[in-house]
Amino acid sequence: MSTHTWTVRRLGALQDAHVEALADVLIDCVEGGASVSFMLPLSRERATDFWRRVAGGVKRGERAVLVAEDAEGVCGTVQVIFDLPENQPHRADLAKMLVHRRARRRGVGAALMRAAEDVAREHGRTLLVLDAVTGGDGARLYERLGWVRAGEIPNYALMPHGGFCSTTYFYRTLDGRAG
Repeated sequence: MSTHTWTVRRLGALQDAHVEALADVLIDCVEGGASVSFMLPLSRERATDFWRRVAGGVKRGERAVLVAEDAEGVCGTVQVIFDLPENQPHRADLAKMLVHRRARRRGVGAALMRAAEDVAREHGRTLLVLDAVTGGDGARLYERLGWVRAGEIPNYALMPHGGFCSTTYFYRTLDGRAG
């Protein structure tokens, strides 16, 4: 029986080294075809600018960033977004669940999702929402982890190389109540 060779932790703040490492993961995922808000070519400057904006949200307490790290450094990440309208204090969004291609199919994504759910619980959130490319690896992972498929929107976004993709919305209740 093998054990995993990575760890998951929450970053209290994003330092320059984190921004660079997270940019590497983002670039790898987009170059690998992930539809995660960016088109190709994704420059390093655009990737680091994105993570610097995220760092501001972490500093303000609007979001949490979790990372998975292996022997080569950051190999995955997910965000829990708390900055939602005042009539939704019970809810959080999960965003930018990214796993570097070198670390896929080793349980990193599932571990990041479980850690994100734990962080949401710690912040009193009882409902989580996310979206994923319909039929993609992420959607299959979320279904395997017990997330509930809420619906699909056709032609919602573009793939990094162009061409439309549909998006599926998922939710998960954390307080034991049925959806």
